[in-house]
Amino acid sequence: MNREIARHVDVMIGNEEDFTASLGFEVQGVDHALTAIETDAFKAMIDSAVREFPNFNVAATTLRRVVSATKNDWSAILWHDGAFFDSRKYPDLEILDRVGGGDSFASGLAFGFLEFNDPQQAVEYGAAHGALASTTPGDTSMATRKEVEKQISGGGARVVR
Repeated sequence: MNREIARHVDVMIGNEEDFTASLGFEVQGVDHALTAIETDAFKAMIDSAVREFPNFNVAATTLRRVVSATKNDWSAILWHDGAFFDSRKYPDLEILDRVGGGDSFASGLAFGFLEFNDPQQAVEYGAAHGALASTTPGDTSMATRKEVEKQISGGGARVVR
C-alpha cells in the first residue's frame, strides 16, 4: 500500500527505515545499529527512489550515527531537481530526547522551502531544527527561528533562551 501511495507524493521525507521497510529500498553497506553515516549509500538509495517514483520533486532524509543513547552525529541530505544538497553536520550532538527529531526536520525543511524557495536553505533549516529538538525534552520543538538560524550559522546545539 505504501508504494501505491508513494506514486502520488511530491515530497518524500523519511529516515532509512521509512525508505527500506515502507518502500522496499535498500541502503547498501549500512548496519542496522547505525554506527556509521554512509552518505553516498543514502544518496544512491534516494537516486533509486526518484528513478522509480519520478513524481518525487523532493526526497530527503536525516542521517544519524548512533554513538550512544545520549550522543549522535546528525545531518541531512535532500534531493531536488536532479541534485543533492547536504546540511551542515552536527557531530557529537548531545541527545536529551530523540523523539520528534524527524518531525522537526520535516517542519524545518518545509519552512526553508516556503520562506526561501531554496533547497540548500531548506535542508539547513530542517537539520538545525531537528538537532535542536533532539536536545530538548518532549516530541514538540520549542525552538525559535532565531535559535535555528544560530545553528545554521555554526552556533552550538545548545538552546539559548
